[in-house]
Amino acid sequence: MGIIKVENIRVFAHHGCLKEETKIGSDYRVDLKVEANLQTSAKTDKLIDTVDYVLLNRIIKEEMNKPSYLLETVCRRILDRIFIEDRLVKKATVWVSKLNPPIGGDVECVTIKMTDKRKK
Repeated sequence: MGIIKVENIRVFAHHGCLKEETKIGSDYRVDLKVEANLQTSAKTDKLIDTVDYVLLNRIIKEEMNKPSYLLETVCRRILDRIFIEDRLVKKATVWVSKLNPPIGGDVECVTIKMTDKRKK
C-alpha cells in the first residue's frame, strides 16, 4: 500500500446555511489523502497503473462548485466520486475547511474531516 496526498487545494465556493454565504461565496481549502496499492506503478512507471492526482483535483473542484448547506455533504460527494472514478483507491480521507467563517469571532477556519473505505 501507499499514500497519495493532494494538499492545500484553494477553491472559491458557495456553501453555507446563510443566504449571504451562498450568494457571495467564500474561500475554502481542501486536503485529500488516498491509500492504494502503488507497487505496480512503481515497477511499470505508467500513469494507468496508479491513482492520477490530476483526476483527484478535478473531482474536488467539480464537487466544491456545487453549492451545499453543509460541508459534510460536500465531503461525502467527494469521497463517493473518488471511489466511483478510481478503482485503485482503497481508503480516502478528505478535509474541507471554510476560511474565515462568519461565526462571530476571530476564527481562521472550520474544518470537516471525513474518511471512508472502499466497500467490497
